Amino acid sequence: CINFMNLSTARASRRMKEVGIKKAVGAGKGGLVIQYLTESIFITFFSMVLAIGVIWMFLPQFNEITEKHISLVFDFKFLLSIFGVLIFTGLLAGSYPALYLSGFNTIRILKGEMRGSLGELWARRGLVVFQFAMSVLLIVSVMVIYQQIQYVQSKNLGYDNDNIVMFGVEGKVESNLETFLNELKNVSGVVNASSIGHSLIGRNNNTSGLKWEGKNEEDNILFENMRVNYDLIETMGMEIKEGRSFSKEFSADSSKILFNETAIEIMGLDNPIGQMVNLWDEYDLEIIGVVKDFHFQSFHETVKPAFFIISPQNTWNIMTRIEAGREQETLAAIDDFYTAFNPGFVLDYSFLNAEFQKQYAAEQRVGTLSLYFAGFAILISCLGLFGLAAFTAERRIKEIGIRKALGSSSTNIVILLSADFTKLVLLAIAVALPLSYMLMSMWLERFAFRIELSYWLFAFAGLVSILIAWFAVGSQAVKAANVNPAKCLRSE
Repeated sequence: CINFMNLSTARASRRMKEVGIKKAVGAGKGGLVIQYLTESIFITFFSMVLAIGVIWMFLPQFNEITEKHISLVFDFKFLLSIFGVLIFTGLLAGSYPALYLSGFNTIRILKGEMRGSLGELWARRGLVVFQFAMSVLLIVSVMVIYQQIQYVQSKNLGYDNDNIVMFGVEGKVESNLETFLNELKNVSGVVNASSIGHSLIGRNNNTSGLKWEGKNEEDNILFENMRVNYDLIETMGMEIKEGRSFSKEFSADSSKILFNETAIEIMGLDNPIGQMVNLWDEYDLEIIGVVKDFHFQSFHETVKPAFFIISPQNTWNIMTRIEAGREQETLAAIDDFYTAFNPGFVLDYSFLNAEFQKQYAAEQRVGTLSLYFAGFAILISCLGLFGLAAFTAERRIKEIGIRKALGSSSTNIVILLSADFTKLVLLAIAVALPLSYMLMSMWLERFAFRIELSYWLFAFAGLVSILIAWFAVGSQAVKAANVNPAKCLRSE
């Protein structure tokens, strides 16, 4: 719409005599407005037909990106909707040119006294600034979203979730868990294996029924309750900050408990090892170790307090670490072993890191779509600049001829024609960068762990925008600068 308004008003001088003659023979302003709006709607109609063709072609790819199942069905509701879009777009795009063209003064037109007004010039410039500001905003958005996704995918979770195969406890495995785990560890390519009553993705099981010396009875603190088997801490690669992990060498570990760092900090325990806590007014448990903080939720959330207790009978997920580089071979061996050990059940496994990344599926889709929409916005903005540059060069063709005849070089002409557009793009950047900083800061607030917005990111987005604008305008400027002065100055 912006491009249509800009080019229509820029080319208004070509229709001035048409408007003057029509008005002179009795055409009213209303009739001219209807004519120009009809032209706009007519162009929009053919654009709509083309757009539906493009949608039909690329809808499968769009559905794949968004994980939707949208189909193109030409029912009454859809036809009514696109008719509404057609009329709205046609009227929106054509309204300003129609009112502008129909408002020309008949006598001044026919006398040749009409010139482009300052208001018209600033309106066009304002639309160009708005358009490129949106492009800059989308460029910044794509860069920030991409960096944040890269950050959450590469940040240390506090444990190693690579090459961890996860599957459920069921059938014979449930009743012979210890035997199954011992034999699983002997499968070629298996590094270690254990079980846990948790998925390590999100909050699965939490409780406020924990008491300790010095606790404020009014505090209602939710601790994530992770019931585990022996070797779980070691299998997952979690680090012990102080104390020790669970071990079969200690027969009384069923009455012990481990906490993460956040839990110890919230509880206010200075020397936690050896202190006692009570769970559900039923179990007195001794703290034997503190595990370094790890992320069992997405990076949208801060690390929550958690504890581990030995309770193999209450675990429902097998966590198996396999050798890197031997994934397919090891998975085939595990599948054969599982089928033989647990007849009648199929091994339904997943990789823990892949499951963890699913928490960011929405952000990844937003990032992908932002990339496409930024591309579209830049393309449309460049088309507008390209058209305006071509028309500007055409209107100034005699000026260019005179300048070249008086000795101006092609380089000077290119700079002259590009300067005005460069100023507009610089103004758009000045408007867009503070706005994009504010909007991206708001988006990043959704993450408890996030990147810092650095100045180079915004500088790069601005530089990209200027280079894109120069590319769009430069081709027309070079073409105009290389024209033969004799042709420019030849009388009509």
